[in-house]
Amino acid sequence: MTNDQLITLAVLAAVIAALIFDKVRADVVALSGAAALLASGVVRPVEIESAFASPALIALASLFVIAYAMELSGLLDTAIKFGVAVCRRIGAVGLWLMILWCGTASAFLNNTPIVVLAAPVVRDVAQSLKVSPKRYLIPLSYVSILGGCCTLIGTSTNLLVNDMAKVGGQPAFGMFEITPAGLVVAAAGAIYLLIFGQRSLRRHEQDPEPAMPTPRLILHRHDASQVGDAELFAERRPLQPWRALAAIVVFIGVVTVATLGIVPIAASAFTGAVLLILLRVISADEAYRGLRPEILLLIAGMVVLGIALEQSGLALAATETLVGSMQSVHPLLALAVLYFATLVLTELLSNATVAVLITPVAIALAESLGVDPRPFLVAVMLAASAAFATPFGYQTNALVYQMGGYNYMDFIRVGLPVNLVTWIAAMIAIPVFFPF
Repeated sequence: MTNDQLITLAVLAAVIAALIFDKVRADVVALSGAAALLASGVVRPVEIESAFASPALIALASLFVIAYAMELSGLLDTAIKFGVAVCRRIGAVGLWLMILWCGTASAFLNNTPIVVLAAPVVRDVAQSLKVSPKRYLIPLSYVSILGGCCTLIGTSTNLLVNDMAKVGGQPAFGMFEITPAGLVVAAAGAIYLLIFGQRSLRRHEQDPEPAMPTPRLILHRHDASQVGDAELFAERRPLQPWRALAAIVVFIGVVTVATLGIVPIAASAFTGAVLLILLRVISADEAYRGLRPEILLLIAGMVVLGIALEQSGLALAATETLVGSMQSVHPLLALAVLYFATLVLTELLSNATVAVLITPVAIALAESLGVDPRPFLVAVMLAASAAFATPFGYQTNALVYQMGGYNYMDFIRVGLPVNLVTWIAAMIAIPVFFPF
């Protein structure tokens, strides 16, 4: 091995170990790895610059500003209040309708503020209906995760995989290109939760816990798109009709322009964010507060690591090893193995890390089999967000874990079957909508 390969391998091992032990913030870990690679000469300053100028980062930062403008306008609070009224009128069915609404909203908005606002409402309404909130808080988190898998902007993972795929010579994904497959996976997971997950939670529920205040969301390593402070969204805000209307119109315009392929999502989202500032829907200071630099820097640091893996030749060596072992298998089996490997890594590492490590492998694996890389890239997108088996696999899981008084086994008991169900659904849906 060359010196660059040894240094890159050492930095990669150190970053993964630091993420697993979780003693240092994930963004600090990623930036430390990037600094080590820069100082050692494995990557050049121009490559660092390209990582920080990634279209995925520009799109994500701009979408954060737009989403925060919608938060400040009181739009999401008003929608939640409407859901409360429905729940109190039609009973427990209303709780499932609220959960479904939250999942739908998560396809377009960051699901942390959605769950931060909705979880206390679900808890309080469930208690008023004399049922345990435990039956609904885990499904709320899981459905919000599944909703994020349904569009290109539903999670930062999708944007990052799309960005890295373009670097690898693949055409960009459309805004709703993954939606058909994502909807099948989301529907399978939601149906399982409705029919079986609730029963499992009911069998193991204890007496309803006393009402708890909305907890402060703990910084955790696992999902780059969700790292942040929930107290940013905890304040209840009255509806401001002008600001709400302007924010929603701009957001719809951003999505429409990107969907029609007029401009890339990074350009349309950036334009939309600046327009909201110019219209004074959100001030410049508020926009900066909504940016969440810890998320953006985490992703940038992981992109630098991906560049080092490629430049040093380690990515090529690892890919050739995997590809060589699977050259004679059927593409569907290779797809299933790739999905499973991504799923396991997602439970251990950040989504950004998984996207960086697996996306080049997915492209090379497909090319070695002589098939279209598209289905393999979609598998990475879906599996890298499917973290259901631990309370800390995804930020919204950590939130409901504390609020609902769950234990670790509740997530394993419900989450592992959801992982299995969504894996099977993905293996059925992906080849249908993205033929080999």
